[in-house]
Amino acid sequence: MNKVWSELNKTMQTQIKKKDTYEAGINTLFNLRNQLMETLTSLNRELSREDFDAIPFINADSYHSKTIAYSIWHIFRIEDIVAHTLISENEQVFFSGNYQERINSPIITTGNELVKDQIADFSKRLNLKELYSYIFEVKDNTEKIINSLSYDELKKKILEERKEYLKSLNVVSNDKNAIWLIDYWCGKDIRGLIQMPFSRHWIMHIEASLRIKYKIHS
Repeated sequence: MNKVWSELNKTMQTQIKKKDTYEAGINTLFNLRNQLMETLTSLNRELSREDFDAIPFINADSYHSKTIAYSIWHIFRIEDIVAHTLISENEQVFFSGNYQERINSPIITTGNELVKDQIADFSKRLNLKELYSYIFEVKDNTEKIINSLSYDELKKKILEERKEYLKSLNVVSNDKNAIWLIDYWCGKDIRGLIQMPFSRHWIMHIEASLRIKYKIHS
C-alpha cells in the first residue's frame, strides 16, 4: 500500500475515535480523499480510452483483476449508496442526476456481480466524461454529509427499515458476489462506514488501477 495514503488512513482512523481529535480526523480524511482523487484525475489525463477498458490481470484473484473504468464506477456507486441511502437517507446522486442514462450504464448496481469479460464489456459501454462528472459530484456530496455529522452521530447504527429500503432499490445485485454487501454495511456504525467505503476502499481500488496502468505501459 502507498505509504503516504496508508499513514493518512491510520491517522484518520485514530483521530475520529476521540471527540477532541474528531475534527482533525475529518480534515485528514478529506486530505487523503483529495490525494486519491488527484490520482484518478491524472489517470483521466494520461490514459487512452482503451487503457480504461483493458483487463490485463483477468484471471487474478484480487482488486487488479478488473478494469480501471470498472474500478472507478465501483468505488463511487458504493459511496453514493452508502452516503445517501444509509447515512443521510436521501436520494442518490446517481438517480437525482440521471447518471445511468448519462454514463450509458446497463446496470445501476455496484458491479460486484460482474466477472472477467463481463467487466471488460461493461467498461467499454461507459461514457467516461460523464463517469468523471458523477464521481466529482459524489465526492462533494459525501463530504458535505460527513461535515454535517457530529462526533456522537458516528455511533449511529443503520436501522432495519433503512436496510429493507436499500434492498428495495435493487442497487445491490442478489448475486452471491454482491448481496453480502448489504449485511456488511448495515452491520457497521457510521464511523465504520467512514473507515471503509469512504477511505480504505478508495485506496485498494485506486492502487489496483495504478497496477493495471503500469502493466499496460510496461
